[in-house]
Amino acid sequence: MADLVLQTVPLGAQWPTIDPFLFCAHHDDAYPSANDRMGPDASLEGREIGQDFAQKDGWNMYHGSVVPGFPPHPHRGFETVTFVRKGLIDHADSLGAAARFGRGDVQWLTAGRGVVHSEMFPLLDQQRDNPLELFQIWLNLPATDKLSDPYFTMLWAEDIPRITSTDEHGRTSEVTVIAGELFGATPPAPPPISWAARPEADIGIWHVRLDPGASVTLPAAANPDSVRTIYVFEGAGAQLGTTEVDANTGSVVRSEVPATITAGDEPIEALVLQGRPIGEPVARYGPFVMNTESEIEQAFEDYRTTGFGGWPWPEDDPVHPRDKGRFARHADGRVEELDLAR
Repeated sequence: MADLVLQTVPLGAQWPTIDPFLFCAHHDDAYPSANDRMGPDASLEGREIGQDFAQKDGWNMYHGSVVPGFPPHPHRGFETVTFVRKGLIDHADSLGAAARFGRGDVQWLTAGRGVVHSEMFPLLDQQRDNPLELFQIWLNLPATDKLSDPYFTMLWAEDIPRITSTDEHGRTSEVTVIAGELFGATPPAPPPISWAARPEADIGIWHVRLDPGASVTLPAAANPDSVRTIYVFEGAGAQLGTTEVDANTGSVVRSEVPATITAGDEPIEALVLQGRPIGEPVARYGPFVMNTESEIEQAFEDYRTTGFGGWPWPEDDPVHPRDKGRFARHADGRVEELDLAR
């Protein structure tokens, strides 16, 4: 039998990906208790405020100065899929939309022809630590959709399938189905103009958690051209088919056969990205991903002249009130409200 694993690569802060994915960032910050401004109740001395990525004391301010996070920045030509496992994100954008989401929620943003948004990480608990863990995945758009209207969708944790099974030895496996039907479970729909909205794209985004010794077998991909990558990011390593891989390893695996993931002596967690490549030229510079260099130049010119709609918020780093629950206010005025606790 041919080996399941085709290629492996060690993981850093930003994980390498394969078309149609552009990259994946894993943020894992052990924030302390909060101050009265929803920032960390700790000294910021010794940090490069505005560009704090050194992981001092186990957390970063990133581009934030009071509240950690990413103040307004533009995107064009691709999508961001943000899966928040712990903590919260306060979203605001140039369309006038806003949200607070996290604790298992996913935001799926189609940047299309251009949007400016901020992603701040408010710390709410003034008595206990405020851990934050999230994945942000960049998914490309084909040329025909790169200048589509911006659009964001909230996939609330209550609606995202989680498939749990326990074997005869009491070992549990859990798979969170963010995109792509799996084991008969269908997740909420992605935005309408998304590579993932096309059935032939065969997009899968799945989070796997396994007890020690537990295993799960993913079925073969529906499309023979799909590429499947398994990122083991937590634990002491795993077995993919018959191959042992270390923790913090990304493995490109054969997609035309089932893939069995088995934990060793410790629990493991893995993220699986799957999809049929778009197969078009990629030109990228910072927050813009197009097909040609001239289109990148045009993106910068459009941003300089239009601001992608401008910034309708009074602050550069807007955060919502401390007692505000999880919610989304869409650009069309539609509002979704959920409880904060999960």
